[in-house]
Amino acid sequence: MKIATSLIMKNIDGYCIDVLGIQGIVLMENAALKVMKNISKKNKKFVIVCSCGNNGGDGFAVARHLLNRGNYVEIFSFGSEKNMSEDTLVNLNIIRNMGAKIIKVSKNEDLDILRESLIHCEITIDAIFGTGLSREVVGIYSLAITIMNENSKYIISIDVPSGFECNSGKVMGNCIKSDKTITFELYKKGFLGYGAEAFTGEIVIESIGIPRSVVDKFHENEYIMDIDFIKKLIVKRNKYSHKGDFGRTLILAGSSGFTGAAYISTQAAVRSGAGLVTLGCECSIQNILSEKLVEAMIVSTNDEKRLDSLITKSNCIAIGPGLGNNQGTRNLLEKVLSKSKCPVVIDADGLNVLEGNIEMLKNRSCPIVLTPHMGEMARISGFSIDEINENKIDIAKDFAKKHDVVLLLKGFNTIITDGKTVQINPTGSSAMASGGMGDCLTGIIASLISQGYEIFTAACVGAYVHGYCGDKLSKKMFCVNANHIIEALPSIIKEIQDLE
Repeated sequence: MKIATSLIMKNIDGYCIDVLGIQGIVLMENAALKVMKNISKKNKKFVIVCSCGNNGGDGFAVARHLLNRGNYVEIFSFGSEKNMSEDTLVNLNIIRNMGAKIIKVSKNEDLDILRESLIHCEITIDAIFGTGLSREVVGIYSLAITIMNENSKYIISIDVPSGFECNSGKVMGNCIKSDKTITFELYKKGFLGYGAEAFTGEIVIESIGIPRSVVDKFHENEYIMDIDFIKKLIVKRNKYSHKGDFGRTLILAGSSGFTGAAYISTQAAVRSGAGLVTLGCECSIQNILSEKLVEAMIVSTNDEKRLDSLITKSNCIAIGPGLGNNQGTRNLLEKVLSKSKCPVVIDADGLNVLEGNIEMLKNRSCPIVLTPHMGEMARISGFSIDEINENKIDIAKDFAKKHDVVLLLKGFNTIITDGKTVQINPTGSSAMASGGMGDCLTGIIASLISQGYEIFTAACVGAYVHGYCGDKLSKKMFCVNANHIIEALPSIIKEIQDLE
């Protein structure tokens, strides 16, 4: 699923109209028909609130189709007809000629009529502002939005909720709280914003006849992953393969009091299919973990010769879970970055020691995957958590490009980027909000890389599978812990692979 900004949509529309010759009113009609597709015939009474832009034109066209269906429709129109686009005015004049009830809104008394109409209707259709909104909603428009939110039984927004900034998901002063948003062609970037769901409600994406070649021409390599995409990436195993074909994974994790992080990350690597998994940990916790880990090998990080051999022979190294934010962890990371030629996944305390030392990433000859949560990202990037939340995709993309890494920024709608392409992971839920989940993901990604997946692909598949496990388990469980994910991994990966 492709993601778009308001500028991308403007360029796509402009190209269709100016170069291909698809008239704007044709796109408007197609949009109206797709909105109609999402309105149940059981509903009979509607209020449609429009303005003078093209979003309002979509609303006027929907009004015509509802009237033709025999429904009761009241239309409220904001703004001057002198400022209407040609296509919007055409649709307004058609419903006017049909004898539709159109209330011009210009003063507070008109809002009283709107309130009364909303109370008695079944569905409110919001067609005030579209993807081009760039200024604060004030005055009579803001009052109208408040009245619509307070008095509507069910709101459908066309393209985006009015007052919703298309790119960031910010509320521009005031915003419609939709039950359903019917958007066109591409998923809007702002829908990914923190808290956006409270305003968009259910999001439905509909095609309005724009050629795929035009979308591809202007799209900027930002996507939301789905299960079909992931299924294609999961490699089927050759029946003649053996453990050596599925790679050697080295996990450097754990310290006194934090054996769980080492266990979870190591066991996740085992359960997601790595051929040989070795945990490197300090000798004080080696015996504890030896009793818990059956399939993985364990070595002491104090054994320099053995550790150096493993670093050079591994197909992927994961470092950080439970190591502690200290000089020892920094020294271990420096060793790995200087000696390793295989990909390295850095998480948890491996990230924490990069705070103020990000230049360490320059001194390496190995590909790197970073897997920070918001707090860790703030520490290594210098941005505040609020700044990251407001502009997650661009900050993540710029950071990955600047430091030549694959960045997996964890959280709601996890972002995976190599600085050129962005993939958003929609799986996972708050049922998974517990300690060890990040350690589990680290082990999965390291395992997939060891098995031969390219690092960006491994990060995408790992994030999706991790969240998908949580989603499946949470249907029957109030909370899902890392051990539950680990147990489910082999069967869930197989389930995705075998989907028809």
